[in-house]
Amino acid sequence: MICSLKHSALSPTTINGSDPVVRRNTRLAAGKAFFLSPLGAPKGLKGSLLVSKPLHLTSIEAFSPKGRNARPRSIVCKAYEAEPVGAGEAKPEAARKAKIGVYFATWWALNVVFNIYNKKVLNAFPYPWLTSTLSLACGSLMMLISWATRITPAPKTDFEFWKTLLPVAVAHTIGHVAATVSMSKVAVSFTHIIKSGEPAFSVLVSRFILGESFPAGVYLSLLPIIGGCALAAVTELNFNMIGFMGAMISNLAFVFRNIFSKKGMKGKSVSGMNYYACLSMLSLLILTPFAIAVEGPQMWAAGWQNALSQIGPNFVWWVAAQSVFYHLYNQVSYMSLDEISPLTFSIGNTMKRISVIVSSIIIFRTPVQPVNALGAAIAVLGTFLYSQAKQ
Repeated sequence: MICSLKHSALSPTTINGSDPVVRRNTRLAAGKAFFLSPLGAPKGLKGSLLVSKPLHLTSIEAFSPKGRNARPRSIVCKAYEAEPVGAGEAKPEAARKAKIGVYFATWWALNVVFNIYNKKVLNAFPYPWLTSTLSLACGSLMMLISWATRITPAPKTDFEFWKTLLPVAVAHTIGHVAATVSMSKVAVSFTHIIKSGEPAFSVLVSRFILGESFPAGVYLSLLPIIGGCALAAVTELNFNMIGFMGAMISNLAFVFRNIFSKKGMKGKSVSGMNYYACLSMLSLLILTPFAIAVEGPQMWAAGWQNALSQIGPNFVWWVAAQSVFYHLYNQVSYMSLDEISPLTFSIGNTMKRISVIVSSIIIFRTPVQPVNALGAAIAVLGTFLYSQAKQ
């Protein structure tokens, strides 16, 4: 939009060089109407242009033609309409919400895919310690390559960082292995139903070990969690004590992981992606010797040959997929923590469990009794109520 102003049509104060109206790259006051007289209007015809929206002046050119028949001096203003007040703030907020939505959708999808491939691998290759080790090794290798190629900036760490990360890595390792052991013995849906009871462990540990107190609503929300998990466990058709205890140990370990992480990482300027990468590498160093001691290369070699003979080359793809997707879904979940509050993350984690339980039942055709499904629904609902009461 280009507007031409007659010098004679404006008062001296309007075109004064110190007036903000004619300064370059300034905005006219919002909500004020500004009248511009058109250049070259016929004699006797008074026209005007009403601009109700603020204008942003980008350039002003003044010229005074010479000659006897020259027209009066004019000023050419080039301008465009300014954005409404608050529009600049609305766009970043909308973009942030869209980014969080993408994180959540990616997180849930990756987690579902990981659980499917992980269960396929464990059905054909029942060695959860090696499977857990490969998951951490794959993620560590992926991050080392991304740091070496500068796809992702490497974190700046020191000895104090790794010292505070050590207890977090120990708890993470125990929780990861215990969950994998559980899924090697029972259905994926049952493991995640029991793991939805993690808030109960969190409250109990915080209350009796850390001495923290909670509102009455938090304690009441534990009743449906505990009752739902108990109902699901009692009515589980393929119940296995090792699988049940593995899920319970995983809950307890991840509670301590969260506690150690909150206490040790205060003031540390490491992004969620790099934090989880460092956690995976340290957990890998902790887990590897135990995996060798518990299972060992001889058992792995025999099991690997047996799986290849039964499944074929697709088994290798299953192992690679479960390792890659394990790292990716955890990485995205830690990245989302940089953008959202703990309450939103807790709700997202609850919805993630629902998606995993439902998808695994459909894909693996897990037989579910109505009472068992009711117990799972009550436990998941209790987890949601807990997240609300905790906030």
